[in-house]
This record gives sequence, C-alpha cells and structure tokens, in this order.
Amino acid sequence: MKSEQLKVLGMTCAACAKAAERAVNKLEGVAQANVNFATEKLSVEYDEGKVNIEGIKAAVSKAGYEALEEKTTKAIAIPIEGMTCAACAKAIERVVGKLEGVESVAVNFATEKANVQYDPQQTRLSEIKQSISKAGYRALEIEANSKVDEDKERKGKEIRTLWTKFIVSAVFSIPLLYIAMAPMLPWISLPIPEWLEPMHYPMRYALVELALTIPVVIAGYRFYTVGFKAIIRRNPNMDSLIAMGTSAAIIYSIYSIYRISMGESMHVDDLYFETAGVIITLILLGKSLEAVSKGRTSEAIKKLMGLAPKTALIIQDGKEIEIPIEEVEAGDIILVRPGQKIPVDGEVIEGNTSIDESMLTGESIPVEKKPGDKVIGASINKNGSIKFKATKVGSDTALAQIIKLVEDAQGSKAPIAQMADIVSGYFVPVVFIIAVVSALAWYFTGQSEVFALTIFIAVLVIACPCALGLATPTAIMVGTGKGAEYGVLIKGGEALESTYKIQTIVFDKTGTITEGRPEVTDIVTTGIADKQKLLQLAASAEKGSEHPLGEAIVRGADKENLTILKMDRFAAIPGHGIEVELDGKVMYLGNRKLMLEKNIELSKLENESDRLASEGKTPMYIAIDNQLAGIIAVADVVKESSARAIKKLHEMGIEVAMITGDNRRTAEAIAKQVGIDRVLAEVLPQDKASEVKKLQGEGKKVAMVGDGINDAPALAQADIGIAIGSGTDVAMESADIVLMKSDLMDVPTAIQLSKSTITNIKQNLFWAFAYNTAGIPLAAGILYAFGGPKLNPIFAAAAMSLSSVSVLANALRLKRFKPYK
Repeated sequence: MKSEQLKVLGMTCAACAKAAERAVNKLEGVAQANVNFATEKLSVEYDEGKVNIEGIKAAVSKAGYEALEEKTTKAIAIPIEGMTCAACAKAIERVVGKLEGVESVAVNFATEKANVQYDPQQTRLSEIKQSISKAGYRALEIEANSKVDEDKERKGKEIRTLWTKFIVSAVFSIPLLYIAMAPMLPWISLPIPEWLEPMHYPMRYALVELALTIPVVIAGYRFYTVGFKAIIRRNPNMDSLIAMGTSAAIIYSIYSIYRISMGESMHVDDLYFETAGVIITLILLGKSLEAVSKGRTSEAIKKLMGLAPKTALIIQDGKEIEIPIEEVEAGDIILVRPGQKIPVDGEVIEGNTSIDESMLTGESIPVEKKPGDKVIGASINKNGSIKFKATKVGSDTALAQIIKLVEDAQGSKAPIAQMADIVSGYFVPVVFIIAVVSALAWYFTGQSEVFALTIFIAVLVIACPCALGLATPTAIMVGTGKGAEYGVLIKGGEALESTYKIQTIVFDKTGTITEGRPEVTDIVTTGIADKQKLLQLAASAEKGSEHPLGEAIVRGADKENLTILKMDRFAAIPGHGIEVELDGKVMYLGNRKLMLEKNIELSKLENESDRLASEGKTPMYIAIDNQLAGIIAVADVVKESSARAIKKLHEMGIEVAMITGDNRRTAEAIAKQVGIDRVLAEVLPQDKASEVKKLQGEGKKVAMVGDGINDAPALAQADIGIAIGSGTDVAMESADIVLMKSDLMDVPTAIQLSKSTITNIKQNLFWAFAYNTAGIPLAAGILYAFGGPKLNPIFAAAAMSLSSVSVLANALRLKRFKPYK
C-alpha cells in the first residue's frame, strides 16, 4: 500500500470535497481516500498493482475537479553552533538556499536554528548539514521534542564556556590595561614596578604587554578563526570586524616592538596591545550575557517540553512493562495510576477517574473520564487507575503539536524583520569601507598612522550588527512563548504582527459566543402541573430523542435529579414535535403548529411565548389530555466570557460583528445580550467567507473567530483567523491563532500581546539603528574634527556589547506581560 497527497483545485464547498472523495473511493485498489476542503488536499492510500496516480487524477477530473501532485517537501529545524551575528545567519541562508531541492531556508540567529523546507528526492539532510559545515558553522543533531534535557545541557555548557573564556581574558587584560594606562596618567600616580618602567626598560615593558595579550587572544580565538574564514568566503560578519580591528592593533604593536629592538625606544608609546585585549574581554562579556538572555527567551518551549512524562507503563501479554515514551506505539494498552501523568493521547478502555487537563485547556476543575472518553498526553490522572488505548504518539500528540506550533512561530519571521535582514546583509561590507575611508581620510589630512589606526579599529568594533539581528527574533520568541503560557497559540511572526491592526472582529455564534449546545432556560406553567413535574414529564417523553432540543430537556431533568418515567406509547410528528402516552395521559410536546393542529388553546401563554422568542429562546409547548400545561424554553446559552470579551474589544476601539445561520430575530436577541454592533444573520455555511470578504471590501482589517468545519473557509479568508481550541481540527488548521482555553477573553489578550510585541520590536529596531547611526560617525572621529574627543576603541567595544545586551533585556521585558482579566 502506498500513501500519497494530491492538491485538489476547483472545490467551492464541503459537498465538492465529498464528491471528489467518492469518485476516488470507487476505484479498484483504493483502500482509503479523504479530501480536506479547508486545505484542498486529497490523502489517498492505494495498491500500486491495481491503480496508479494517473488513474486517481483522472477520477478526480471526471468528478469535475483538478488533482495535482505536490512536491514531497519536508520541513526540518536544524540547530546550528558557531553563529555570532545576523550576518552569519544570512551566510548560511545563502549557502543552503543554493542546494538543489531546497525550497526555502530561514535561519533564526536568536533560536540558533535553520528552518529548511526541501525535497528529500533531490537532496538529503546530510548534504544540507555538509553545506552548513563548509560555510564554517556546525550543524547539530536534530533533537526530538522530548530531549529538552540535552538542549538545556548544551546551552548551559555554552554559557559556562563563554564565562570561563571571559574570566581568563579578564585575569590577563586587567593587569594589561593597568600597566598600559599607568604611565599615561601621571596625575593619578598609579604605582608601577621599577623594573617595568617603560622609559628605562622599553623592551621589557613591551614584551610583558605581549605576554599578557597572548592568553586573551587564545581565549577569543574563535573571533579570528570564524572572522577570517568569513572574509575568505566573502561573507564578512561581526567576528570579521573584531578580528580585523584587533589584528590591526596587535600587528602594529608587534611592529613597534621590532622598532624598539632596533634601538628606537620612543615607539614604546605606539603599543596598542591593551586595546586588543580589552576589546576581546568586553566582547566576551557581552557574548556571555547575550547567551544567558537568549536562553531565557526560549523558556516557554522548555516548559511545554518538560510537561511530557519520560516513561509509560504498558500492558503486554498480561504483564506491566515500563518503556521510554518514544517507544510507545499507537494501539498499545497503557496503565496510569493516580497521581501519574498520561503519557500519550488515547481512549479510556477500563476504569473511571478525573483528570487535570489545565496544562492544555486552562480549566482548573478536573474532568471526569470513563470508558470511551479521550485522554490527552501530559495531563495528570487524579484519583483512579485507568487503562487506555494509545491513539496518537510521538509528534502526533496534542502536546507535540502545540510545541511544534510554538516552535514554528518562534522560528518564523515577521514582515517587519525583513528590513533588519536586508540591512544586516549589507551592513558589514559597508562598515569595512567606512573604516578604511575614515582612516585614510585622517592620515592624508596630516594625522599620524597611529591616529588613523585608532579610527580604523574604533569604526570596525563599534559597528557590530548583533543588536540589529537580535531585535526582531528575540521579541517574537518571547511574545509567542508568553502567548503559549496563557493558552494563546500564535502560528507565526506575520500573525503576531498583523493582529493588533484588526478593526473588525467577526464571531461565529454557535459554539463561539454561545456554548454550542441548547439548555433549558425557562419553565412556564398554567397550573395543571408544577415546574418540576412539567420538566419530569417532558424529559420522560423526550428520553431517547436525538433532537438537540429534546436532549436539552433530558439534560435539564438530569441536573434536577428527576426520575425518568416509563412511556407507554411514542410517536414522532416530523417538523412539529412528538405525541406520547405516559401515566395513562396523552401528551403533546412541540411547536405552535402542533398545538394548533391538535386544537389546543394557546391564548393563556401567547404573550409569554412571544417574550421568550424575542429573547432568542425556542418555546416548546406541552399539552396534557388536550389542555395546555405550559412552555419549556430552550436556548443555546451565551458563554460567561462573551459579554466581557466584547466589552473589552469595544474599549480597544474594535467593531464586533456576529455571523450565524439562525433567523434574524434569534440572532438579534443574542447580539443584544452581549453587545454586538453588527449582526450577519441567516448566512449559509458556504457564504461565511464571502461575508468576511465584504467587510474587507469596506477597507477594514478583519479577524474571524470560529470553531467549526464550516468556519474554516472564513477563517482562511480573514486577515487573521482565530480558532477556538475546543473546535474542529480543520478550523484550527485554517486559523492563524488558536485559543486553547476556548475563552473569548483570550481574543483581546491576543490583540494586546500582538501590540506589546510589535511595540517592543519597534523599540529594539529604533535603538539598534540609532546606536549604529550615532556610533559610526563618533568612531570615525566627527567630534574630534570639531575640537571634541576621539573615541577610544575600548569604549567602542564596551558600547557594542552593551547594545546587544540592551536589546535582549528590552525583549525580555515582555515576560512581564499579563493578559486581560
């Protein structure tokens, strides 16, 4: 059996999908065919010996649609070691992008991952990794979601290594700076050993400085190996700037030692070892702080990964066997005792318990589970042992899907990031040119080569594009991570950037604004029977009914713990109601038409019936022995959070519309309860997308909030699709944002989070651009030209490190984000 996915064009509704599905299923050799209308895809399993792909395409064509083969693309996220700035990320993107079969590649400097989409038939994963290695970086093993400990260990090791290098360089650069500056600051009277006096022992003094510089250079050796390789490959990066600047200082200082050895002792003033040493030390400090901050941005993913248990207890041949969670297969029978976590998604086959699903739904009250109920991996079994059958394992579990969703979002680029990417790509070569031109300009206007060298080094060191490369991805990582923490899953940078611009939000009514299932709201009696008795009789009559209104009455009686009476006779009257015999009495339960047909006098409750209908409720009449006994009103009740959420949206200046297939009167009644501005009633499921399009035609940015399969086209049509977590998989697949708690208060939270994140990104980009715009002219000596001071390269290095850390610190402020209550 072979599985294939085809793209199906020309479908306009769910019925089209069904027709295409039917046509393929009829073919001999087709085991299973499924057409997804929302994604326009046909998934088919077939026997290659009996039917081929061309035959399947012909069957779809015969049904009136077009089937196209899709490329078997694969998406992977490869962790990368060795990147030091945004230019490195750009270089990897260029190299991998050149490989045949690679459709797209996006390298995220903040997450240190390359998101690659490629055709496995044209290129292999090993080839992609090789190309990354050839570019001068290291492609790490692609880790499974559950391997959070290894990831944490790797990050921790990296941070420890950087701190060690910084400490080593600081131990040598501090005395280096002291002995270099002491002779230059005679008014402070810094003591220096007599045997090291530069005026008396210049050669000894120079060699001690060189000896102190060597360990610092060794500690920062990666700046040279990576930086010079990048220059050779014509992809200069931040390391290239540091390598060039410090190398120039060291080479010139070594030349000065040579001149001292030739007897020219005045060259002791031309030693710049301390500049190189302190620059490397400060940048190592900046990198250490940066690594710590970057580790904190991905805490949301780590928290999610940490929820999954490590092992599962399976029943095999009547024995209990504990196995790693990675080895659990769909169909395994798993035993879970009280207090343990559910390892994977599945269906209860034995036992009763209550399960805490707050990790997924945000609902703190444990959910009762019995045989036939579904359980979710990583939720906590509270008070009973159960056995369940594994249905979804590995990357298919709900938790794994959420982690993937958050990781994809964190790895994505918002449109605002493209500007920073373009600037970073050209930035380093431009800085080289500015550094050379500035140095030459000062030299040819009469300044010494030492002065020109200082300018050259300062420009190279101050102009690192790190802050620019970190500005957007770090804010997106923290923003999407914070959203996941509160049950708001944002699928990408583009959705995060666009959400705060929304002007109109369209809510689906059933299951979104309302609970999605009718409930008994009112009982009105004429006095023949009291309210409890009337509800008991109605529920007894409706027991076993599949009609939603009948089921609502039965649920209402269950809540009141009423006993269901035995019926003697039952007859359904289509479109009208039911006729039953109960306790020797003939009862009619149904709508107005049924009562008029049976000549039941309704005048007593006419006003009550109109009042209930005007409130959006469905009145159901009950007659006993040809006498009107009362009315039971049933309605799809409004969710507790709906009115609060809509009020909050109004405060944010957003127009709120409601879309429903219900009649206008019912729709208007619901709208009045929750404060809806605009009602789109009597809309057929297939027309929801066109209604959204009409609103967009008014020049508005529109969001759609829905939960059903019939909402999927509208969710896809809207500028931002928001799916309710309790809804269908199709709706969630079509949406840009998923609200896991199914709480409408999370809609204003998503908008607030979007606004906070984009504000943060804009602040980061402003400071990154402002820093470089101001820093380069200062380093090039613009203040000195007007009688001001010259920027020392050491201060340039400190400022450069500080800029990256400040951008990361600003992004981490988003961690204080709190949703609307």
